Amino acid sequence: MADWWQWSQKRENEALTFAVVGVGRFGTAVCRELISNGADVLAADYSEKAIDDLRQLEPSIEARVVDCTDEESMKESGILEMNTVVVGISEPIEASITTTLIAKDSEGSKVKRVIARATSDLHEKMLKRVGADKVVFPSRMQGERLGLELVRPNLIERLELDNQTGIDEITVPEEFIGRSLRDLNLRKNYLVNVLAAGPAEELTVNPPAKYILERGNILVVMGKTVDLQKLPQN
Repeated sequence: MADWWQWSQKRENEALTFAVVGVGRFGTAVCRELISNGADVLAADYSEKAIDDLRQLEPSIEARVVDCTDEESMKESGILEMNTVVVGISEPIEASITTTLIAKDSEGSKVKRVIARATSDLHEKMLKRVGADKVVFPSRMQGERLGLELVRPNLIERLELDNQTGIDEITVPEEFIGRSLRDLNLRKNYLVNVLAAGPAEELTVNPPAKYILERGNILVVMGKTVDLQKLPQN
């Protein structure tokens, strides 16, 4: 118990911390995408088998068997110390609703955002009623996409060209605002090529080096996935 308390305390001041509650197919996909992008993740599930299966896929992950419908168990596990909690529980829906409510409303909870999985329109309404900030519907692909969105908040869309190369459409990062493409030299500094830039409704294809990036602009870049992930985040 002490080790888990120390683990959560160590991350108390980190900007981005994640807990994934419920590690079936969807939750596991979220965990793996977060980890692949360098995030620290606390995984939890009431099923010991689910936790063991996850540890076999991701041996380094912090994972624990937790009754997430019990407020004290949630506190002791460190889940309520995280900034973002992803509730990947599908059934029973009462469990996902209770978990969401605990994460949002428990006294002393440091959770700023809860993203919950729904299985029906009614389930979605109930999750929003108890405070879910975002509700998604389940699939492995959505799990991967959600994990990517959490660690890359300025990513709008990604097109995978092959296993190593892709095209990202992102909101211009804060540190790029007011600077020209010549000054940024993204090809040299980040190994990516600029395909288009500008307002979403009026993109300039193959923009000139003198093009100045403004707040709210879209930047479309192509490169290897590992290099695209190194672009600054807002």
